Amino acid sequence: MPKIISFNAFLRGTGKSNLAANAATLLAQGGRRVGVVDLDESAPTLHLIFGLPASDVSSTLGDFLAGRCPVQETAYEVTPQQLQGSGGGIFLAPLSIEPGWMLNALRRGLDTELLSSGLRDLTDRLALDFLIIDSNSGINELSLTLLAMSDVAAVVLRLDKHDYQGTAVIVELARKLEVPRLALIVNMTPATFDPAAVRAKVAETYGCEVAAVLPYSDRMAVRGGPGLFVLEYPDHPLTAALRSTVNLPWIGSSVSTTGALRVAQGNGT
Repeated sequence: MPKIISFNAFLRGTGKSNLAANAATLLAQGGRRVGVVDLDESAPTLHLIFGLPASDVSSTLGDFLAGRCPVQETAYEVTPQQLQGSGGGIFLAPLSIEPGWMLNALRRGLDTELLSSGLRDLTDRLALDFLIIDSNSGINELSLTLLAMSDVAAVVLRLDKHDYQGTAVIVELARKLEVPRLALIVNMTPATFDPAAVRAKVAETYGCEVAAVLPYSDRMAVRGGPGLFVLEYPDHPLTAALRSTVNLPWIGSSVSTTGALRVAQGNGT
């Protein structure tokens, strides 16, 4: 059974989506079959990062939820050319490619149980090793459902007072939902900060594991088009840090079925 990893954040602008995409790429580079689900309602950007034209997206998870297509029609192979032949692959399933779609759906009532079962079905059909979920920012019914699904919840934060407070709420909710593994990723850390000191302070503040303290990179910050950072800049310090993060035990190759069992048993929000 694959490991389900959700990337979460309280505030927008933490770099969560780019981290999810690049983590998926590094896993695929290692020969894994990886599904990536874009559930970031405010800015669905993973199709742009992976270079999937909007015109090629004929069906989405939103269409599946509306009963317009089977779930297998919502996934698109986006394996970069550099990785083809490696044995790994990346399959992207967007909920929508229209910003704000999910907010309207949540107002109408999003069927999170159907979404959860659809993702499990998609994972089986694609024979995935990992399912990476780019969760929507903030806290709502959907983000809580995704936390409950997760074997690993990665919470991305920046060194910002408001982000610190919001992250504390996500961490507490993840613990109440009994997420098997919780890991913090401090992103865009200024060069003037000592990474070891940041790691120690964040770990003490939240009382949980810090998987990575990632440096700020101008090259990552100014990116506006398609492309995976770890493939374009394989020798960059940020790529090295991301590779080390993906190889840590918190993500690893061992598989936990706890998250999937919780969802199967109906323990959602």
